Amino acid sequence: MQWDDPPDADTLRRGVSLAADDALMAHGLRRLEINLRTDDRIGRRAVHAAGFRLEGIKRRYVRIDGEEVDVALYARLAEDIVYGERGFTSVMDSVLPTKRLIAHALLRDESGRLLYLSTNYKNDWELPGGVAERGESPRTAAEREVAEELGIEVPLSRVLVVDWLPPYQGWSDAIEFIFDGGVLTPAQVESIRLQQSEITDLHWTDVEEASGHLQPAIAERLRIAVAAIDGSDPVPTEAGRPLA
Repeated sequence: MQWDDPPDADTLRRGVSLAADDALMAHGLRRLEINLRTDDRIGRRAVHAAGFRLEGIKRRYVRIDGEEVDVALYARLAEDIVYGERGFTSVMDSVLPTKRLIAHALLRDESGRLLYLSTNYKNDWELPGGVAERGESPRTAAEREVAEELGIEVPLSRVLVVDWLPPYQGWSDAIEFIFDGGVLTPAQVESIRLQQSEITDLHWTDVEEASGHLQPAIAERLRIAVAAIDGSDPVPTEAGRPLA
């Protein structure tokens, strides 16, 4: 949708809602799509009110007045709940920002050394763990990743650190949880089988010896996590720095 003159917001909202209801409820259509310029606030509010959910941004998708502009792709299905509280929250869930959730496990051997992994997709070492799936809790994500990467199941206990990670090398910002995985027994260490598709090696060492293989913020975050092992509360940090 686009127009030369900004439409009246209420008129546009009612028009889009009535047209969508008629197409999906009275004429049996299963899906409607609307493309809107990302800077069209009036239009986007109208499609929100009509129950359309944001499915993505098409970058530099159309040329308008000689300028390549981004457009937002919205869609509404016949079975979507549109009205009432559930309809509103479903639309807002598609529109509002989301953050990646990362969960790692701090695992130690009987000498107190930490377990780090080398991967085939980055130079830095990292703890066992990874990105949570949609709807997956941080603890469940960390335990799943440990099982996938090490081939062993390790029940994780409390959270040591909750860190906000700023945007980095093309990644958007994220939230990271570091869980205490406790001390692995010699039998558990012996039974480790590395995930062949991603993990290339493992390393047992302390934070200081590993710091040359870690980003500075990650090394600082791990120092805080190790110090928190004997504490009782998780430590909140931002970019590896404790909150004052």
